[in-house]
Amino acid sequence: MENQGAGQGLHARVLEALGPAITAGEYPPGTILRTDELEERFEVSRTVIREAIRVLESMHLVASRRRVGVTVRPAEEWNVYDPRVIGWRLAGPDRPRQLRSLTVLRSAVEPVAAGLAARHATPRQCAELTEHAMGMVATSRGQQLDAYLVHDTAFHRVILNASGNEMFARLGDVVAAVLTGRTHHHVMFTDPDPAAVTLHVQVAEAVRVGDADRAEELTREITAGAMAELDVLAP
Repeated sequence: MENQGAGQGLHARVLEALGPAITAGEYPPGTILRTDELEERFEVSRTVIREAIRVLESMHLVASRRRVGVTVRPAEEWNVYDPRVIGWRLAGPDRPRQLRSLTVLRSAVEPVAAGLAARHATPRQCAELTEHAMGMVATSRGQQLDAYLVHDTAFHRVILNASGNEMFARLGDVVAAVLTGRTHHHVMFTDPDPAAVTLHVQVAEAVRVGDADRAEELTREITAGAMAELDVLAP
């Protein structure tokens, strides 16, 4: 019998094979996934397969029904906000469309969130924004994209949290997923656009002084720049 740690490792291995395959269209909607075949293919127990299927069900990638089995669901029913679903789609053939849809989402949400942050941010949140904006400046040259990503992701999380809107705040993982995917799949220039880095510094200052209109306008410029980069790098 598998011990708990080994079982979790096996379940993760199955999940990381099935999830990307489903989101890449290797299993079209309506495909029946037979647990006995999956057991044989992955050489794991039925318990491990069931646990992986439960996670896929929570993402609405599959549905389990008595006497029918495990059926792959249509893409329009997936939980497209789940960071793992986002990551799998970014790793597959759907990457350009996924990046574009996520960037459009950011364009709709983040400028408004920044305006709200200028009204509601705490002194601590203002300090964190400045800290991460300065971190972006420090890592913006010399091909330090992974270090830059840490500050970029944290900056946008603070903006969403500081908005005071709990719905915006919950999009932190979504924005982090798109920023991470953009970096890891090389949908960025070797070094970040200097103008975009400067805009982040200016947003932090606008939030600190409570200038909501300027914070929103500057953030709109950031998201417009991100969309323009996609037009070049992932048309």
